[in-house]
Parts: sequence; structure tokens; C-alpha cells
Amino acid sequence: FIPVIAFLIWKAFADAQMSFLGFAGWLIIGLFIWTITEYIMHRYIFHFYPSSKIGKRIHFIFHGVHHDYPNDAKRLVMPPSASIPMALALYFFFLFILPAGTIFAFYAGFLIGYLFYDMVHYALHHANFKNSFWKKLKQHHMLHHYSDSTKGYGVSSAIWDKVLGSDFIKKVNDRPDTAE
Repeated sequence: FIPVIAFLIWKAFADAQMSFLGFAGWLIIGLFIWTITEYIMHRYIFHFYPSSKIGKRIHFIFHGVHHDYPNDAKRLVMPPSASIPMALALYFFFLFILPAGTIFAFYAGFLIGYLFYDMVHYALHHANFKNSFWKKLKQHHMLHHYSDSTKGYGVSSAIWDKVLGSDFIKKVNDRPDTAE
């Protein structure tokens, strides 16, 4: 997706003749829209459980296998055979609804968000973080896998889980009585 992002950035300036400020604004909007798209797709598409046999098979291939084998490095990012058609469908959807000339900057931001999500998702499963932000995000995602898969749909951010009520409830741990 990096060559596509570079092409979109070039198109934003060369063809759409966007100002730098306009470009930055639409890029940020694209990044923001990615965050809610990530949440919606994970919650309502990847965690939709079909009843038909073929539906169950498709679900398993796209996301179920990741929950069955969460640390399998080959099953952490969506394969190009799925991500490219999905990216094209979303591109044409956004092209239809966005103001003329904004798609290039917007979609560059959207795809940057997607790449960030993929890299973060891989790191959450395989990196040992020292930074408290990343440690908390990793804990959030691991709770989704190992505690309650009906919560914690945000991968690259837990913001939408907090806003939309799918965050994990923090329990107050009673300290054991240490008096002798």
C-alpha cells in the first residue's frame, strides 16, 4: 500500500492542486475515519457469526483463525487477496460521497491508518513493550483474545471502545489482608 499512498499524495498536489493546509486537513480526516472504520469492521464484520456453513467457513478464513491461533505470525494481517478488493470497494465508496478533489488526500490518510493498524496489530502480538501506552494497548488487545472477545474491538486505539461502551470494565482489586 505504500506505493499507492505515495501516488495518492502526488495526485492530491498534481491533479487536485490542493494547498498544503487542505491536504493536511483531508489527510487527518482520512486517518480519523480509519479509526472508526477499524472499530466497525472488527466489531460488526469480523465478529459477525454467520449461521450458514459457507458463511462460517468464510468467517473462519478471514478472522476466526486469528482468534484460534492469535500468535501465528502468518495470520495477523489481512492477506492482499482480501485487503486489496476491500480497499478498492472503500475507495469507490468514499469517491462517491466526498467532495470533488478530496479523495486523494483523504484516502492517503485512510490507508496510512490501515498500515499503522496492521503494524500495531503485529507488534501487539509479538513485541515486548517498555512504554506504558503500548503496554496498556497490548493488554487491551490481549484481553480481547483471552478474556472476552465481545469487548475491546479497537486494535490500534481503545478510544472507540471507551466511546461506544465496549471497553473492559476495570475491577477494583481488594488488597489481601496482610495484618498479622
